[in-house]
Amino acid sequence: MPGLNTVPYDGTIATGGDSLTVNLNQYYNPGDIAWILTSTALVWLMIPGVGFFYSGLARRKSALSLIWLSLMSVAVVSFQWFFWGYSLTFSHSAGKYIGNLDNFGLKDVLGAPSVGSVFIPDLLYMLYQGMFAAITPALAIGAAAERGRMLPCLVFIFVWSTIVYDVLAEWTWNPAGWLYKLGSYDFAGGTPVHISSGTAALAYSVMLGKRRGHGTHELNFRPHNVTHVVLGTVFLWFGWFGFNGGSAGGANIRGVMACVVTNIAASVGGITWVLLDYRLERKWSTVGFCSGAVAGLVAITPASGFVPAWAAVIFGVVGGAACNFATGLKYYIGVDDALDIFAEHGVGGIVGNLLTAFFAADYIGALDGVSAIPGGWLNGHYIQLAYQLADCAAAVAYSFGVTCIILFVMNLIPGLSLRASEEAEVEGIDAAEIGEFAYDFVERERETRVPALMGYDGASGEGSMTHPKESEAAVSEKHRPFNPEADAQV
Repeated sequence: MPGLNTVPYDGTIATGGDSLTVNLNQYYNPGDIAWILTSTALVWLMIPGVGFFYSGLARRKSALSLIWLSLMSVAVVSFQWFFWGYSLTFSHSAGKYIGNLDNFGLKDVLGAPSVGSVFIPDLLYMLYQGMFAAITPALAIGAAAERGRMLPCLVFIFVWSTIVYDVLAEWTWNPAGWLYKLGSYDFAGGTPVHISSGTAALAYSVMLGKRRGHGTHELNFRPHNVTHVVLGTVFLWFGWFGFNGGSAGGANIRGVMACVVTNIAASVGGITWVLLDYRLERKWSTVGFCSGAVAGLVAITPASGFVPAWAAVIFGVVGGAACNFATGLKYYIGVDDALDIFAEHGVGGIVGNLLTAFFAADYIGALDGVSAIPGGWLNGHYIQLAYQLADCAAAVAYSFGVTCIILFVMNLIPGLSLRASEEAEVEGIDAAEIGEFAYDFVERERETRVPALMGYDGASGEGSMTHPKESEAAVSEKHRPFNPEADAQV
C-alpha cells in the first residue's frame, strides 16, 4: 500500500487513469508528494552550489564561467530529460541496459506509480530525478576549468547525459537494469552521479590537456575566493538532505535515517580533512573543511538508505581520508584535474559503494515499509561486496571509456574543438568566452588600465582608443614577460 489515507492503485492505462473521470491524487499521500517536491527544490539548489564551489577554487579570471556552466547544465539537461532522457532511463518497459522511447517528450508521464517508488506518481519522480540528471554533468564539466571552450561544454553535456548518465542510471535504479537485478546497492547515486562524473572529469582533463604553465610556479596559486567555496558547500550540504532523504521516495522513516547519516558523515568528513591538513600545514583550513564535508557527503550517498547511524562516522572518516590522499593521484598519473573532481567524486563514490557492502543492514532498508534487502556483511551477506565491486568496475570503465570517445569525436568536428586558445587562457575564460566578470573591480581595472597602456590621456585628449599614442610605458608593457602573479588574477 503506497501510504496512509490512500486508495490502492487500480489503474490500467499508462497515464494512471483519465483525470477527467478519476481523481489520480487518491492513490498518493499528500505528505509524500510534498516531501519529494521539497527535495526536488533542495537538489536544484545544489547545482549553483557546485558552480560557486568550483569558482572559488579557480582563479578569478575564470570564476564566472564555472558558475555559468552549472546553470547551463540545468537548462540543457532539463530539455534533454524532457526530450528523451527520462524515457531512456525510467521507461516502464526498459531493457537490462537501456530504456526505450515510450515516454518520449514525457508522453504518458502522469499519474501512474513510478518505477522508482510506489509512493509517488511518474510525473513527480520524473521531476525529482531530473535534478540528479542535471547536477551530474555540472560536477563533471568543472574539468574544463580555465582552458575549456563553452560551446563544446554545452554539446558535451547533452551528449554525455544521453550516452553515459542515462545508461548508468538505468542500470542502477530502473528495476529492469542489470545492476539493479544483480543486487547492487546504490540508494542515492554513488554510481550514476559520483563515480560517473568523477571518471568523466578525469577523462575530460586527459583529453583537454594541461593548463598553461602546469607544473611551474605559474599555477602555484591558492583558491581565489574561499567565501565562494563556503557558500557552495552550504548549498550542497543543505541540498543533500533532499538528495539523500528524498531518495526514500516518500516521507518515511527511511528518508529520515538517510538525512541523519548524511549530516553525520559530512560533519565527520570535514573534521577528518581538517586534521589531516593540520598535521602538514599547522593551519585550520576552511577549504579543507569544505572539501572534507563534500567527501563525506559523497561517500555516504550510495549507503544513506541502507546503513545505521553509527556507520556514518566510519563513512565520514574513511571517505574524508581517502579523498584527501587521492588529491595526490593527479601528480602520479600526470593529469591536470584542476579542481580535484576525480579525487572527490570518483574516489569518494567508489569508497562509499564498497563500504555499503560492509555496513548495509536489512532493518534499515525496511524502514520505508515496503523494501526488503538481504543486507551486507552485518547480516552475513558476504557476496554483497562482489556486487559492489562489479558495480564500481562497470561504472568506471563505461564512464571513462565512453567519455573519451565522445570528446575525441567532438574534437574532430569544426567548431567543437575543446580547448580555448592560449590567448584566451591567458586573458581568462570569463573575458574571452563570457565577456563578463565575477567582480566589478576586474572590469574597472580593465577600463582604467587598458586606456593607460594604450597611451590615451583623457584629460588632454592626446591619443584615442582607436588610434592610440604608443608611449614608452605602453610599448614596454606590451612586450613584458608573462607575470603569473599579476596576470593570473585579472
